[in-house]
Amino acid sequence: MSQSQNQNPFQIVFNTYENIAECIHTRFSSFFPSSSSSTPSTSTTSVGNLVIAQPSGENLTKSNSARPVTKEELGRSTWTMLHTLAAQFPDRPTRQQKKDVKELMAILSRLYPCKECADHFKEVLSVNPVQAGSQAEFSQWLCHVHNIVNRSLGKLTFPCQRVDARWGKLDCKERACDLEGDHKL
Repeated sequence: MSQSQNQNPFQIVFNTYENIAECIHTRFSSFFPSSSSSTPSTSTTSVGNLVIAQPSGENLTKSNSARPVTKEELGRSTWTMLHTLAAQFPDRPTRQQKKDVKELMAILSRLYPCKECADHFKEVLSVNPVQAGSQAEFSQWLCHVHNIVNRSLGKLTFPCQRVDARWGKLDCKERACDLEGDHKL
């Protein structure tokens, strides 16, 4: 049994977040100078093997001060993570990867922090079972499901033929963002 098959789905998601964060940091680090005079001081927090940089207290402004996340912010963040996961999903997923993504969606429909949202997502999943036979199929299915949720909220829908342009694969060095192969999750 592979290491990823022994991990629970949440650990896989956290590890994927870590890889995505590293890729994003690598991609955008060239846009920001690294000199200490222009960089605000930060502290770090560890969650498992994930390290999160946070601004130090004296640099917090009213706009980014500590406060609970809103339902809208949680939704946007969740959709960002899911679409990024779908963009990185393998073209030829293993049975385990297909099972994991279906299980992840089921877990979200049960444990999502917004009960109303979780219940709605469970209804959406019952009518639209997860389609994860390939990266393209999973990305299109997720776009379709996201549009169902958006319509129910009175929001605009996204043209799913443009999903790859909006949520294409991350540009990561040495395939560090891949979900397939022998790369560390």
